Amino acid sequence: MTNKAKTSATTASIERFIQTTEPKRRQDEGRQLIALFQKVTGEKPTLWGPSIIGFGSYDYKHESGREGTSLRTGFSPRKAKLSLYLMGAYCTPEAQAEQDRLFGLLGKHSVGKSCLYINRLEQVDMKILEQLIRNNWNLMNERYPR
Repeated sequence: MTNKAKTSATTASIERFIQTTEPKRRQDEGRQLIALFQKVTGEKPTLWGPSIIGFGSYDYKHESGREGTSLRTGFSPRKAKLSLYLMGAYCTPEAQAEQDRLFGLLGKHSVGKSCLYINRLEQVDMKILEQLIRNNWNLMNERYPR
């Protein structure tokens, strides 16, 4: 049973999307994050759905039989906050503990199940953010080999 995912990769222009992002500072932050994610992943960005900039992809299959393709990591420069998608740390308790440790060093942020929310990049330690992205990228690559 293959269900079409709500969010899938598109061929839309990343730069055109960034140029329409509000407030204006989100455009600069979006470009900074693109550079950081490219540095960590070695992947080119792809627009997933109308507003998520993703790096890499993986195929999944749930026990229910549902399967699909999703981004390995990425972010969305939303108006209220930057949303970063970091799914890898939920693979093991050790990875979750390390992620929690790094969150403690990051700076001002909030978290959801697989999301890291940041108001402004200037409020976080960029080296710690890079390590969080790197850890999650590596964990996703271990769990879903290419």
